[in-house]
Amino acid sequence: MSRSKIKIITTTLLGFSLVTVEFGAAQALKVEGRSGAANAVGKNSPATVSTPIAREVDYIIGPDDVLSVNVWKEPDLSRSVPVRPDGKITLPLVGDIQANGATPIKLQAAIEKSLSEYISKPVVTVIVQEARSHKFNIIGEVHKPGTYVLSAPMTVLDAIALAGGFREWAKVKSIYVLREGLPGGPQRIPFNYKAVVKGASTDVQLKVKDTIVVP
Repeated sequence: MSRSKIKIITTTLLGFSLVTVEFGAAQALKVEGRSGAANAVGKNSPATVSTPIAREVDYIIGPDDVLSVNVWKEPDLSRSVPVRPDGKITLPLVGDIQANGATPIKLQAAIEKSLSEYISKPVVTVIVQEARSHKFNIIGEVHKPGTYVLSAPMTVLDAIALAGGFREWAKVKSIYVLREGLPGGPQRIPFNYKAVVKGASTDVQLKVKDTIVVP
């Protein structure tokens, strides 16, 4: 092969390499641009506000609960607040607002309405950080009688274990649950411990303000 032909081939290959490098760099810049744009949207979008557990629609807020109130793009207005015994919380600009009896979603709507007088289209998220208002009682022949927080689904068997088990003379076949808030007054629900542990009877799911009596 002549030197002139070798020179032409070499020049062609170098040119192809340069085009390949330039094309690869351009593609990298495009990808980086898209990635940067996605990150920017993620940082500035209200959809990125974290919504942990306590935004459950069925949870009823009560006194002693601790709420996290987040106002998007307004860190000075966002904070954790306890629900006072009167059922209210206090927030900047809003002042006192009733929280007791509301769900997190209903409360955040009420806060957004109050803030709309000062902020254009406020976006509020309410999270129950500590569920302290949902409680039950267990009294009688258990090692640790008292009031306990019902922060998760729990049964009478769970409650007995939480209270340290039975004392020596407990009448485990005659346990009952007093349930409030029903027509005609408190309902008395019998609970036979031995029958339940043998599978001959069903456990009882606890509700807020239930009282377990172990005679």
